[in-house]
Amino acid sequence: MSLAPLLAAAPEIQVHAVAALAAFALGAVQLAAPKGTLPHRTLGWVWVVLMGVISASSFLIHGIRLWGPWSPIHLLSVFTPIMLVVGVVAARRHRVRAHKITMMSIYAGALILAGLFTLLPGRLMHDVLFGP
Repeated sequence: MSLAPLLAAAPEIQVHAVAALAAFALGAVQLAAPKGTLPHRTLGWVWVVLMGVISASSFLIHGIRLWGPWSPIHLLSVFTPIMLVVGVVAARRHRVRAHKITMMSIYAGALILAGLFTLLPGRLMHDVLFGP
């Protein structure tokens, strides 16, 4: 493992990767910790902001170009903030089940599934973990 490929990457990629790693770790804590508490709500807002940073920074990254500068992952970058709003509104309306399903789905899709694609050969995070 070497951070050299990440440190040599463009700043928007570094911001994106650090926010994604932080959101992944914080999301795991949120899933395991007691729900409805002040720490859960506070860390939840931090997680929502991190996910917003991930979505926004992804529009500055154009490594895979299928439609001009865009790729299918950018569809997720549009969908994620919309679903974050849906999840936050559900929590504020005390619709616990809807909040839980929405946030767990974002975590699974936008962090775990999308994160697994970053580990494919030729991708930056593959090089960080496994070498070039």
